[in-house]
Amino acid sequence: MKPPVFSTLGCRLNAYETEAMKELSVAAGLEGAVVVNTCAVTAEAVRKAKQEIRRLARENPGAAVIVTGCAAQTEPETFAAMPEVTRVIGNHEKMQAETWAGIRAERAGPDFIGETEKVTVDDIMAVKETAGHLIDGFGRHRAYVQVQNGCDHRCTFCIIPFGRGNSRSVPAGVVVEQIKRLVGRGFNEVVLTGVDLTSWGADLPGTPRLGDLVMRILRLVPDLARLRISSIDSIEADENLMLAIATEPRLMPHLHLSLQHGDDMILKRMKRRHLRDDAIAFCEEARRLRPGIVFGADIIAGFPTETEAMFENSLKLVEDCGLTFLHVFPYSARKGTPAARMPRVPGPAIKERAARLRAAGEAALGRHLAAEVGARRMVLTEGARLGRTEFFTEVAFDTDQPEGTLMEVEILGQDGARLRA
Repeated sequence: MKPPVFSTLGCRLNAYETEAMKELSVAAGLEGAVVVNTCAVTAEAVRKAKQEIRRLARENPGAAVIVTGCAAQTEPETFAAMPEVTRVIGNHEKMQAETWAGIRAERAGPDFIGETEKVTVDDIMAVKETAGHLIDGFGRHRAYVQVQNGCDHRCTFCIIPFGRGNSRSVPAGVVVEQIKRLVGRGFNEVVLTGVDLTSWGADLPGTPRLGDLVMRILRLVPDLARLRISSIDSIEADENLMLAIATEPRLMPHLHLSLQHGDDMILKRMKRRHLRDDAIAFCEEARRLRPGIVFGADIIAGFPTETEAMFENSLKLVEDCGLTFLHVFPYSARKGTPAARMPRVPGPAIKERAARLRAAGEAALGRHLAAEVGARRMVLTEGARLGRTEFFTEVAFDTDQPEGTLMEVEILGQDGARLRA
């Protein structure tokens, strides 16, 4: 049996869901197909998805090409029109066993499936639950556990709610049982993932908060060595989450923040729920509670109507918040979003501002790396010669190390991009 070839674009949640799809497709007996799990966060992401589809179709002649993910959900007609594509399935459908049972390699050729059967994408807004897909983790070092999907907010630049639907939470008991199983299989680190992670619990009985889930995991899974939480909306950080930051050493001292901008007017036009001072105050409080904690952040350069002075406020946010890891996104208009109708910043200016933000991010990372030299850190090895510290900082080794293990090392130096031990 030749297993399907999977290609994942975009976020860690997509990567998690790809692993679940692998299990579903194998259980269904699907052979010899190509599955592309797409991202829709920017227009560039959609372009890359098309490019990937064409490449894989060339490299796998005669194979059925199945396209899914956020871009497939938001614009199925775009991918259905591609001659390389056999089937288009939505984000909800891709996680259903019956979908894969209905797509078998011997039935998936373009001559068999008519146009009316080519697209299986239902209304994602009608989906009410997110199942806790009990995969056995992926990779040999850390496991990602999906606890939430979808988003109830409508930021003016973002198409993702239309790809993921409204916010849905996985019940805490399901999450805890999966983490227990992963720890039993030898995973030393678990990362909680979701589209809008800090909205976890709002749709569950009693409306628990993310901090409640974190505290429950750490209490009920005492053998879990490390717990991380992925990108959060700092304005939604609850009391128990802050308590966990302050008192739980197994919660790693690294947070990735969905900040998006550093100017109040742009934040309002983005329809964000925080202002510049809120972001700074959160970082200051988290650092007070957990000295040494590091922050990553998403920041968009060149949002419509952004002036040079407004951009400078984003640039200064790197220092004002003490950011270490920057994900910089040059603004890309997404059809169907309110921001796409706003006055645009010229393309060259967007590119130049994004470059300046990236340079500021590189300088911030350089300061962090320099400060780490000489320290002793606990590193989780990800490969024979690569690992990450508690702060999620990359560490390179000069000799091979056992993978997936926690080891204390002395930081000997750095090369501008990672530490050396």
